[in-house]
Amino acid sequence: MLTRKQHQLLMFIHDCMQKQGVPPSFDEMKDALELKSKSGIHRLITGLEERGFLRRLPHRARALEILRLPDNMEPGEVRPRPAFSPRLVEVTNETVTPTPPVSPPAYTNAMHLPLYGRIAAGTPIEALRDESNMLDVPPDLVGSGDHYALEVEGDSMVDAGIHDGDYVIIQRCTDAENGTIVVALVDREEVTLKRLRRKGASIALEPANMNYETRIFGPDRVRVQGRLVGLIRKY
Repeated sequence: MLTRKQHQLLMFIHDCMQKQGVPPSFDEMKDALELKSKSGIHRLITGLEERGFLRRLPHRARALEILRLPDNMEPGEVRPRPAFSPRLVEVTNETVTPTPPVSPPAYTNAMHLPLYGRIAAGTPIEALRDESNMLDVPPDLVGSGDHYALEVEGDSMVDAGIHDGDYVIIQRCTDAENGTIVVALVDREEVTLKRLRRKGASIALEPANMNYETRIFGPDRVRVQGRLVGLIRKY
């Protein structure tokens, strides 16, 4: 038995695949179901997987496969038709949508990024450098500029879709727009992954977990070392 939202999402995915040949993006699913965040779509997809209606496929963008449809499917329903813009990973000011389940390295024409280790307090990025550790990532995740990868430790950004053990793809930079998720070096000794907010002459580093407090610093205490551009999750 499916909930109303699960049924609605399954039929929307089915119609998109029938019309366009590929599943919709998470943004398109969110808009079609009139949800406020993509985390709700993740929960609905997980529920459909657990009930045997849907399966996520590895190593492909928008990798969803419909295994079966509800017995009470009503043919000819009119549903929104999306405008497609395929991406492997979507990073917004609210949440991060990970790639489909992967076990890197397994990509064709993969790019090799230095994996600097787990991002943890007390360790500047420079101290994590180890060119012998590399992470293979899809080329779609990496644009222009210098990039590196970090393994996330902790749950301070879980409400932004970034979980303990995820790999984040970071574009090296020294500045970032307000609201961007960044790698920040605090007092030249502590590295953290947080959302950057400028408030007057101060800089706030915001977590995405209500169990953690926002920390506010003077501008001379925080140095941006990169901004988040992608995420890979292993299952």
